[in-house]
Amino acid sequence: MHDLTFPLRWRVALVAPALAVFCAFWLLPMVALVQVSADGHLLDTYRALLTNGRYMRSLAATVLLSAAVTATTLVLSVICGLLLARRAFPGRRTLVALLTFPLAFPGVVVGFMVIMLAGRQGLIGALALRFTGERWVFAYSMAGLFAGYLYFSIPRVVVTVMACVSQLDASLEEAARSLGASPWRIMRDVILPALAPGLIAAGAVCFATAMGAFGTAFTLATDIDVLPMTIYTEFTLNANMVTAAGLSIVLGFVTWAVLTVARTLTGATVAATA
Repeated sequence: MHDLTFPLRWRVALVAPALAVFCAFWLLPMVALVQVSADGHLLDTYRALLTNGRYMRSLAATVLLSAAVTATTLVLSVICGLLLARRAFPGRRTLVALLTFPLAFPGVVVGFMVIMLAGRQGLIGALALRFTGERWVFAYSMAGLFAGYLYFSIPRVVVTVMACVSQLDASLEEAARSLGASPWRIMRDVILPALAPGLIAAGAVCFATAMGAFGTAFTLATDIDVLPMTIYTEFTLNANMVTAAGLSIVLGFVTWAVLTVARTLTGATVAATA
């Protein structure tokens, strides 16, 4: 009896810190948000939110932007990751370090860099004015936010792709090559299916990060209507705690649903490739 009880105590001791963190940083805040958003009329509150055209347009714009950032990030990261993982060339380590450097920047800094690149006095605008006679300014629009999100999303996915590429079985590619498969077909039928679990997981994290990113949107917010900015406006400018809490729950639910689907697809992909 003593031998069975001792491991159980250790298991409880090991689970307790994780459980405490879960309760303090997720469960209790979520319960508080639901209580605030309900305001005594839970169904009426969320019915009003989900039928409000402005809020739903903001949610749709956020989802579309996050999806576009995720798709573009995956394409660019696969190309860069394959190159960096399989080719040795002078300055490779320096290039990898530069690609991962944006991970150290907060969203506000990324937004400021987008302004310096594509703002009213930015580099792109100055070059466009010289060569076309018209100043191109897009930092304060969805295009600028897209560029900012892309900037801090690519390093996260590139690192994942490089790790996945290093674990690929080279013999499968050699076998396909010996059977006369073209490079494109090897990429489509061998490399991408092998990378699929890692790409789905990295894409889900990229999507979730873009959905909830605030610092960059706050820095660039002029003509930008994404849900984090809508929540901020309702909370600070309108002092509408009920709406802000409700929209936070909606944003969290959509992000959670995408992560759940990605987790399911990752499991299915792993099972299929096995």
